Amino acid sequence: MISFLRRKKKAASAVDASHAGSSAAGSEPDGSHEESEMGFLDHLEELRWTLFKGFGGIIAFTAVAAIYRRWVIENILLGPKKADFISYRIFGVETTDFVLQNRTVTGQFFTDWGTALVVGAIIGSPVFVYYLWKFIEPGLYPTEKKGLRFAAVFASFFFLLGICFGYFVITPLALQFFAQYQISPEILNEFDITKYFEMVTFWSFGTGILFELPVVIYFLAKLGIATPDSLRRARKYALIICLVLGAFFTPPDPISQVLVATPLLLLYEASIGVAGVVERRRKKELAKALA
Repeated sequence: MISFLRRKKKAASAVDASHAGSSAAGSEPDGSHEESEMGFLDHLEELRWTLFKGFGGIIAFTAVAAIYRRWVIENILLGPKKADFISYRIFGVETTDFVLQNRTVTGQFFTDWGTALVVGAIIGSPVFVYYLWKFIEPGLYPTEKKGLRFAAVFASFFFLLGICFGYFVITPLALQFFAQYQISPEILNEFDITKYFEMVTFWSFGTGILFELPVVIYFLAKLGIATPDSLRRARKYALIICLVLGAFFTPPDPISQVLVATPLLLLYEASIGVAGVVERRRKKELAKALA
């Protein structure tokens, strides 16, 4: 951390020097220790404002989502409940209608504003990432900047891909499974609105997190922990883990389990390729440094 801040301070000083011009030869700055200490405190202050701006962006988009929350609830949150939802038309699923009820005093209130908060956090997250990137960028070497840009785009893409997969595939199939599941005709399926909101969020965000597997492997490979050979040897364990995760994030039916496990296995295979690329680059950099 200290090393990073020193590099960041050095980069900032270089920019200031280019604007101020060269100083007199042989001059020594006084109180270098004090300047270094103040520089560290300045960086902490800058980090505080960075977090303030980032969370401010999320709050601003949350406010926008709150204004349009009725549309968001009707078209996004309640979308998988409707028989004409796009996923049902694509997969040709016969839908079973179910009723949503509010069984708690604060159920509709928290669902209403919880939806605005979740949507605002998703839309505003790029603002937070942008300000965080602007804070750490001056302290990075050119190769580190390139790697972090790639990782940020990589992570964002797979997270959004996972959310879309969870929302358009897992959520509607899971809802229809539970809507059609009955142990007796005398028991009707009427779901609580708060549980419905929690499960839609869980299926969507949970799958988004699972789709971050290649990103995790990328950083583990950069640290030398994950290698292509070790990942290939662990394929059988990865298969079991993917099936377990598929069972955890889906209803207890084999079709939904396979629907989640299959892309996870494909992502695992892609992770092997990512680890291979990282390993080759690391070996090339090491050979260049020793030459």
